[in-house]
Amino acid sequence: MARGAIYPDLEGKTVIVTGGGSGIGASLVEHFVRQKARVGLIDLNEKAAAEVVHALTEKGGTVHAEICDLRDVAAAQAAIGRIRTALGPINVLVNNAAHDERHKTEDVTSAYWDDRIAVNLKHQFFCAQAVLPDMKAAKEGVIINFGSTSWMVGQGGMAAYTAAKSAVLGLTRSLARDFGPYNIRVNAIAPGWIMTQRQIDLWLTPEGEKELMERQCLKRKLYPEDIARFTVFLASEEASACTNQHYVVDGGWV
Repeated sequence: MARGAIYPDLEGKTVIVTGGGSGIGASLVEHFVRQKARVGLIDLNEKAAAEVVHALTEKGGTVHAEICDLRDVAAAQAAIGRIRTALGPINVLVNNAAHDERHKTEDVTSAYWDDRIAVNLKHQFFCAQAVLPDMKAAKEGVIINFGSTSWMVGQGGMAAYTAAKSAVLGLTRSLARDFGPYNIRVNAIAPGWIMTQRQIDLWLTPEGEKELMERQCLKRKLYPEDIARFTVFLASEEASACTNQHYVVDGGWV
């Protein structure tokens, strides 16, 4: 259940969350709905997206889902256009969608590399480009790009992913500089090891949990709502002087 502070300035705002059908993304959608924002989610998984929409509209929320493969730039921009038609001009974009598929360096082909960059980085730029006209017209806006602590801790076995996620920081700072004159704030969030169901099912082992508790300053697991509450704050006017920054939310691992 979503909890945390309420930011009245987010009420009625149109928010897009990419990858909003599960994990951190679903929690983001839930927490923005709690702020009485109008939320458009973009996801590849139609069933998961429909479940999120159903659960939150049953509680009175305004949620619109678009099913889209964000690697297809034209499709992503068209999906954003349909959200604009349904919910109004975009005020907040949260570029959350990603895929941390493991891969051996020896097995990576040129096509695979391009695909990993597309799914973890490229769409962030083009989604930001697509919402820029709305934010320029409003003379305000918020873009939040999701990175990762994986490259900071030197994680192996996923070089294309860590390369893409480290690049999110450079992208964020460039967009913040370009968009700042229009009062558009652009920041990045780097989550640590967040206990989504996927992480629990695929990667959490007794050995991994032991290392986590040894390395984190906070001796507890982190969950999607830990990221969602901070994201909502960063989207609100409480963070109105914050831009061009990279916020690590990892319980003190890095």
